Amino acid sequence: MTRKKVKMAFIENETSRKSTFKKRKKGFLKKADELATLCDVPICVVVNSPYDAAPEVWPSRETANKVVALWSKMSVMDKTKKMVNQETYLQQRIAKATESWRKARKENKELEMKNIMFDCLSAKTSVPCIPKCDLRDFGSVIEQHLKDVNLRMEILKRNEVEGSSSSLVLAADVATTSTVIPMLEMGSSSVGFHETIRDKIENTLNVKKTDKDLDLNKKW
Repeated sequence: MTRKKVKMAFIENETSRKSTFKKRKKGFLKKADELATLCDVPICVVVNSPYDAAPEVWPSRETANKVVALWSKMSVMDKTKKMVNQETYLQQRIAKATESWRKARKENKELEMKNIMFDCLSAKTSVPCIPKCDLRDFGSVIEQHLKDVNLRMEILKRNEVEGSSSSLVLAADVATTSTVIPMLEMGSSSVGFHETIRDKIENTLNVKKTDKDLDLNKKW
């Protein structure tokens, strides 16, 4: 079961306010202890509430005095660099909420114009039916979609050209390999081949010459 979001406002009921204070204080001190343990940083917490007779100091007064002494040695610029009062904090929250509202409003407007564009394409509505105040936003959405479509077409065309080029290069490499390599192999062995043929021819000629000489000797 999800926890209910707490409304950040002053609690009117005193009993509920006191109970909330005790729970939140316990959780806050636990987080401070975790931060000091995990990050090894000096931390102290001073809680002054109407429910306690004296301010509560965590973890001890000695540690708190050391932290305050370190704070006192810092320059005014370092002390106030990230310091905000309630007014500044509220201004930051308002600015953040305003920015979120503007972003959500822009997204909702683009979604509305996109739905109108699809309705125009499916003949559910027509351009003259669009309010005059929405025509500029409607045109901007159409232009953005056209840019996206053109960009996609360029990417696909570029990939197709690169794919065909790589296929031609691969085919040329295969053809070159299949034709050049055997020629190189033949060329590398052609010298020995020619020498073998020459030796056989010379041997044949020598044999014929020897036979002829023998025939002449027989006649004599």
